[in-house]
Amino acid sequence: MIKSKFSIKDLENLSGIKAHTIRIWEKRYGLLSPDRTDTNIRNYDLESLQKILNISYLRNVGIKISAIADLTKEEIDSQVRSYAQRNNKNDHAIQELKLAMVNFDQQMFQRVYKSSLDEFGFSGVFYNLFVPFLEELGYLWQSKTINLAHEHFISHLIKQKLLINLELLQYQRPHDQEEVYILFLPENEMHDLGLLFLNYELLKRGCNTIYLGASMMLESLPFFKNKEAKPTYITYITVQPTEKQLPSFLKQFDRKVANGDDVELWVLGQLAQKIKEKDLKHNQKVFKGISEVIERIPDLIKA
Repeated sequence: MIKSKFSIKDLENLSGIKAHTIRIWEKRYGLLSPDRTDTNIRNYDLESLQKILNISYLRNVGIKISAIADLTKEEIDSQVRSYAQRNNKNDHAIQELKLAMVNFDQQMFQRVYKSSLDEFGFSGVFYNLFVPFLEELGYLWQSKTINLAHEHFISHLIKQKLLINLELLQYQRPHDQEEVYILFLPENEMHDLGLLFLNYELLKRGCNTIYLGASMMLESLPFFKNKEAKPTYITYITVQPTEKQLPSFLKQFDRKVANGDDVELWVLGQLAQKIKEKDLKHNQKVFKGISEVIERIPDLIKA
């Protein structure tokens, strides 16, 4: 079911404007007119959500709330479009992705994606639009502003775009056959968007990759050491293994996969940043993000 009613806390989480500020604006400027329950609890509709997102955008570009309050809804929409055409396009696109998500609006998602793709190319869309949006998505999920259906809906649409662009690269022959990058997610880890995009960036640079995807058991990985190419293993940790389990995971990789050979393990992701230096073996490295990995990789297409 499409979410059609929002609490003032939902508006705060989605727009970044504090709930008490929204209340003040309602009283002083009449910016929003929520329905109220018998117990005087505010309920906002989708139109109110869109309006507060646009107000948030205009404030971020430097327009005072008193000036915004003098505008009609149509004038607010027009101002947003005007500013978005000149600057802060990513901020506006992120706001539109939020609306597409909460309203399960595939057409809006496609429109935002196509507009950004035409301007920035796929890598630019992912870095400038999808990455900051997914960071906000995590917060919205934790605060219960959105539910599992919202997360799955928008994540699936983003994944579709990744797979389409990946397929275009998979027809080309890798420029480097001597080294292979084995991309996998640890057991019980299912969040694969970051790893998929890293696979895209590696393929774009002419690297030889093998993408294994979600929830791989370490026992299955030593197979790749028996191939002629030298493997570098790359994993992306978002929720599994947990922070407490990280030292054990690294030890198990060293014992079950490396097993005395000098193969490298590169680790990325939100939880990976919790890894302590003392728990890393000499051939294990934590990266802050995808761009840091890419800096380590030679651009074989241009080489």
